[in-house]
Amino acid sequence: MRPLAEILRPQTLDEYIGQKHLVNKGAILRNAIDKGVIPSMILWGPPGVGKTTLANIIANTLLMPFYSLSAINSGVKDVRDVVDRAKQHGGNCILFIDEIHRFSKSQQDSLLGAVEKGIVTLIGATTENPSFEVISPLLSRCQVYVLKSLEKDDLAILIDKAKTYIEKTEKRNINIKETEALMRISGGDARKLLNAIEVVCSQMGGDIEITNDLVGHIIQQNLSMYDKKGENHYDIISAFIKSLRGSDPNAAVYWLARMIDSGEDPLFIARRMLILASEDIGNANPNALLLANACFDAVNKIGYPECRIILSQTAIYLATSKKSNASYMAIDTALAEVKNSGDLPVPLHIRNAPTKLMKQLGYGDNYKYAHDYEGNFVQQQFLPDRLQGKIFYDPSDNRKENEIRNDLRQKWSGIYDY
Repeated sequence: MRPLAEILRPQTLDEYIGQKHLVNKGAILRNAIDKGVIPSMILWGPPGVGKTTLANIIANTLLMPFYSLSAINSGVKDVRDVVDRAKQHGGNCILFIDEIHRFSKSQQDSLLGAVEKGIVTLIGATTENPSFEVISPLLSRCQVYVLKSLEKDDLAILIDKAKTYIEKTEKRNINIKETEALMRISGGDARKLLNAIEVVCSQMGGDIEITNDLVGHIIQQNLSMYDKKGENHYDIISAFIKSLRGSDPNAAVYWLARMIDSGEDPLFIARRMLILASEDIGNANPNALLLANACFDAVNKIGYPECRIILSQTAIYLATSKKSNASYMAIDTALAEVKNSGDLPVPLHIRNAPTKLMKQLGYGDNYKYAHDYEGNFVQQQFLPDRLQGKIFYDPSDNRKENEIRNDLRQKWSGIYDY
């Protein structure tokens, strides 16, 4: 018997639930589909939010041949077979690759030619950040669309659809008195929500009234169905990262142990620590990034079970380090300014002047070479005129960054208010 989540899978965009920012009328992806011309794309989002469903709907809507591969059990040969079949159809087909982040570099390389020549339109689905998991040449040929966890209203629609279907097919009354437990268990994942409803209904014969207590009792007895594939790792990794950020090495090691015990990919853990080392520690302790990077490399070479020791050492180091999010805030503030002020001109004196004409136009004139001055520093303008004196990097209050602040205050007195 097919699972309820498969039975209720939407077949058209109008039936599709969630991701309004992509598929509602006027949304970016909907416009491309309505025009009949879609780019190769990466669908990035947590489990159960409709990545596979959306790929199928796109193919059905555009009447394009659809080939599907899973990165877990497919290789270069499978990719080449699909490409050969696509060539026989004159191209213009969709190749869907589920969990594309599990493809190795060589496997991803095998896609490049076909994607670039338009032999296939690639739709890759991933739960991992494609910036880390998809090779740059392939990523540059794809649009990345971010799918979000389903919202409360979306989950309510799914609950109603499941209720209607079960009542119709099983000739029984389903009274859903409370939905909070179902929604909490789902975590914004449609598949988990429908699985939970299916389990509850299958264990209760005849008419049924679904309450929070009933759902909690039944799902607790069947918890392994949600844990055995590690689908709750989003909650666990969140607890782990927040423990590191909150400087609690004991909690960090506990959540680390939970992930190791469940068989979580050690590179997934190491990668998250690498991000945190810059986002939450930064220049308060620059060595944190070096250690986190060394951890990632070591874990990649060693693997379980020994790499648990390296993960533990790094987690404890990061948890006990001084914290600063100044670098993270600096780049986000700068990006917001770029969005607000647009492409401001580069000051003439710091422009590149590789040609005679550019030199005649004043490119590079009056540029002061820092190493010609005492202390290898001289005040001059580097920001566009409109942004003179604007501070993006605001050092945090810790020993290392206080030293940085004092140095900046001394060097840039009268320019930046440090």
